[in-house]
Amino acid sequence: MNDGQLKDGQPRVIYLKDYQQPDYWIETTDLTFELGEESTLVTAKLNFRLNESKTYNALPSLPLSGEDMALVSVAIDGEVVPAVGYQVDSEQLVLHPQTEAFEATIVTLIKPQDNTSLEGLYKSGGMFCTQCEAEGFRKITYYLDRPDVMSVFTTTVIADKNKYPVLLSNGNAVERRDLNDGRHMVSWNDPFKKPAYLFALVAGTLEYVEDTFTTMGGRDVILRIFVEPHNISKCDHAMRSLKKSMKWDEEVYGREYDLDIFMIVAVDDFNMGAMENKGLNIFNSSCVLARPDTATDASFQRIEAIVAHEYFHNWSGNRVTCRDWFQLSLKEGFTVFRDAEFTADMNSRTVKRIEDVNLLRSAQFIEDAGPMAHPIRPESFIEISNFYTLTVYEKGEEVVRMIHNIVGKAGFRKGTDLYFERHDGQAVTTEDFVAAMEDANNVDLTQFKRWYSQAGTPVLDVTDSYDEAKQEYCLTIRQSCPATPGQESKKPFHIPVAVGLLDGEGEPMSVDAEGHTTTVLHLKEAEQSFTFAADERPLPSLLREFSAPVKLNYDYSREDLIFLMSHDEDGFNRWDSCQRLAIAVLLELVAAIQADEKPVVDPRLIDAFGKVLVDKTLDKAMVAEMLTLPSETLLAEQMAVIDVDAIYQARELVRQTIAEAHRDQLVAIYDHLNSDKPYCPEAEDIAERSLKNIALGYLVELNDTAGVELAKAQFAAAGNMTDSIAAVNILLNAVHGSGKAAAEATLQQFAERWSGDTNVMDMWFSCQAGNARFGTLHKVRELMVHPRFDKKNPNKMRALVSAYCGRNLVNFHDISGAGYEFLADEVVRVDALNPQLASRLITPLTRWKRYDETRKGLMQKALQRIQSHDLSKDLFEVVSKLMA
Repeated sequence: MNDGQLKDGQPRVIYLKDYQQPDYWIETTDLTFELGEESTLVTAKLNFRLNESKTYNALPSLPLSGEDMALVSVAIDGEVVPAVGYQVDSEQLVLHPQTEAFEATIVTLIKPQDNTSLEGLYKSGGMFCTQCEAEGFRKITYYLDRPDVMSVFTTTVIADKNKYPVLLSNGNAVERRDLNDGRHMVSWNDPFKKPAYLFALVAGTLEYVEDTFTTMGGRDVILRIFVEPHNISKCDHAMRSLKKSMKWDEEVYGREYDLDIFMIVAVDDFNMGAMENKGLNIFNSSCVLARPDTATDASFQRIEAIVAHEYFHNWSGNRVTCRDWFQLSLKEGFTVFRDAEFTADMNSRTVKRIEDVNLLRSAQFIEDAGPMAHPIRPESFIEISNFYTLTVYEKGEEVVRMIHNIVGKAGFRKGTDLYFERHDGQAVTTEDFVAAMEDANNVDLTQFKRWYSQAGTPVLDVTDSYDEAKQEYCLTIRQSCPATPGQESKKPFHIPVAVGLLDGEGEPMSVDAEGHTTTVLHLKEAEQSFTFAADERPLPSLLREFSAPVKLNYDYSREDLIFLMSHDEDGFNRWDSCQRLAIAVLLELVAAIQADEKPVVDPRLIDAFGKVLVDKTLDKAMVAEMLTLPSETLLAEQMAVIDVDAIYQARELVRQTIAEAHRDQLVAIYDHLNSDKPYCPEAEDIAERSLKNIALGYLVELNDTAGVELAKAQFAAAGNMTDSIAAVNILLNAVHGSGKAAAEATLQQFAERWSGDTNVMDMWFSCQAGNARFGTLHKVRELMVHPRFDKKNPNKMRALVSAYCGRNLVNFHDISGAGYEFLADEVVRVDALNPQLASRLITPLTRWKRYDETRKGLMQKALQRIQSHDLSKDLFEVVSKLMA
C-alpha cells in the first residue's frame, strides 16, 4: 500500500477466489421501524437456518455485519442474550447459536437524520428513504448483508401520521391502522425471496399519480409514482415510460410483472440515478420528474431509459440476482443491454447506438486504459461501491450484446428463457448466464468468457489484399490487448466482427453464398484471415453497428472515409467515418498549433460536412450526430501527451470554419426547423430540435451579431426547456462580443424564473461550470456560495464541480494548477460526509500521468495532498491505485 491513511485502520481486500457460502441462511426477515425525529428504533426478527450443504464439527459462530448504529438488545428464541453471550464492535455483531434453526430478535437504534452518506436509512428533506445497494442495509440492522442470502421480508413502518402520512416498503400492503398516540402503521409483505440490498422504505408527505397495467396473464397491476406535492405535475412521462417498459418486456422477453402494485418514489438526495428495490423503486428526482417547460429532450429520453432499466431489473436482478458482488455485471450489463434495446425500439436505433458508443469511447475506454482498469468481473476489491463503473455497466452491456451477435436474436431469446427458468429465485454467477446461452443454442462460449476476466480494450489491426486473377478479397485481422494493472499479457478474445463490402459505386456487395451484405467474422486467434469472392476490389465497412467494444485500425484514406459517409448502408459506420475524418483533421491541426505553424483546416472535411447538410437520405437525428465534432475528451485520448489548449483551439477553428463555409445552409436549416408547434418528446420532434440547435450553435461561432440575436430571440420565445437551455448554452459560447452581455442577461432571467425548481437550477449551474469561455474557477467559486447550491447534495456537486472538472478541460487544467487544488479540497471535504460521492469526484485526476510534466507534477501534488488525510475505504482504494 501507499502512504495514504484509512479512517478505520488498514483495509481488508476481498477476493473472488475466497468466496464461500455463508454458514447460515435467513429464511424470513420481519422488520419493525419506529421512525422518530431524533432517532429510529429498528426491531429485526430473523429466522436462521444452518447451511446443510457444508460440513461442521460444531455449530459455527454467526458474524452479522453492522455499522453506525447502537445495539439495544439481542434475544434468541425469545430469551434475552446477556452482553457476555455475544461480541459487538464497529463492524459486526457475533452470535453463538446453540441450535441449527433459531429466531434472533435484534433491536438497534439509528439516526437517519445524521446520515450524510446516503446509504442505509436517511432523511432527504422531510422524507425518510433508503439506499441499500450495495452494502447499505448493514447501517439499518445487523444482518448477513450479502446478495446470496435471500429472505422473505415483512416490514412494518410506524410513524407520526401528520408528518409522515405515506409509509411504503417492498411488496403488497397487508395491514394499515391508526395507533392511539397519533402515530399510524403500515405492514408490507414481499412474497419473493430477496437479498437485503433490495430492501426499501419510504415515509413522508407525498402525493401520487396512479394508473393500471393489465399483464399478459390478465392481472391488473396498480402503478403509482410518489413525489413531493409540488412535483405532482411532472410524473406523466415517467408513467407512460413505465407502461411502455412493461409491455415491451412481455413482448420481447416474455417477462410478466409479479406483484399487485409497482411503485416509484422520487427523492432529491440520492447517490445514484435510481434503485430497483423489489416493487418500490427509489429514483433520484432528476431521473423521474419531467414537464416540457422544466426538462430537456435529453432528460425525457433519460427518464424513459432509466424507468425501463429499473423495471427490467425485476427479472434480471431481482428474481434472478447475483451470488456475490463480483458478479455485478451479471445483472447490470444484462439490464443495460435490455434498456438499450428498448430505447432503440422506441426511438432511432442508429442514434441510440451512436450515443452508447460515444460514451464507451470517451469514458469507458479511458477507464480501461488507466490505473482503475478492471475486468467486468473484478478479482478483488476493498470497497464494492468503487466498482459501479462504466466497465461493469457499459462494457458489460457490450459483452452481452456480443453474445446476442453470436447466437442471433432468436437464439438470445431462447437463452434468456432458459436462464430465467433455471435460476428463478436464485443468486447466480456470470458462468450461469453464459451456460444458459450455450445450452439453449448448442454453442461453445468457453473462449468468449475471457471477456469477463480480462481487462482492457482490445485493438484490431486490419490489413487487406485483392487477388484480381482469383477475384478474391482477403481481410487479415490481428488482435492485441494492452497490459493493465495485474494483467501484463492477455489471451486472444473471441470477437464478433461485423463486416460489409462496398463496390466502386458505393453499392453493397454480397459477402456469402446467400447474398447477405453483412456477415459476422468470428475472430478467435491472435491473427486470422478471411477471404471473400469479389469481382472488383471492395472498400470494407468494418465493425458494423460497433459489433464489439474494440479499437479499430485500418488505413482508410480521407477519400475512403468521405465515400463511406455517403454510401455505407450501415448508419453507424456512416457516422463513424465522419468521426474518423474529423479526428484526423483535428489532430493534424493540434500538431500544427503545437509546432507554432499556421493551422489550416483540410477543405475535404468542410466539403463533407456541407454534403451532410443537404443529404436527403439522412434523417435529421443522423445529420445532427454527424455535424457534432468529436469531444475534447475523445481527442485527448488519441494523444500520447494530452494538450488541452491545442485541442480546444483546433475544435474552435474547425467550428468557425464550418460556420463560415456553410452559413447560408445553416441559416436555412434553422429557419425551417424553428417552429412554434406544441412540444412533443417523440423521436422525430427531438431530432428536429437537435438539428436546429446544432445549426444555431455553429452560427454563434461567427464574428457578427446575427447568431447572437437568433439565440436571444429563441430564449425569449422558447416554449420548452430544450430550446431555452440550448439558447443559454449557445450564448455562453458566442464569439461576438455582444454574446457575453446576452449570456449574462439570459442567465439572470433564467435563474429568476426557475430559482424554485431544484432540477432546473442544476442545469443552470452545469451550463456555466462546464463552459470554457464562461466557467472560470472564479465563477465556480461564486456559484458554490449561491443560495440554491447545497454542498451536501450529490446532484448539485455533479452539476457544478463535476461539470467544471470533467467537461471544462481548458479551465480545469489551467497551467497554474488552481483547478487541481480546488478539486482536492472538495474531494477531502466530501469524503468526510459521503465517501461514494468523493470517490467519483476524483475521476478527472485519474489520467494524471498522461499530461505534460508541469501539469503531471501539479496533479500528483494534489493527489498526495488528498492521500495525506484520513480517508474512507472508498477514496483510499481509488487514490492508492492512482499513486501506485
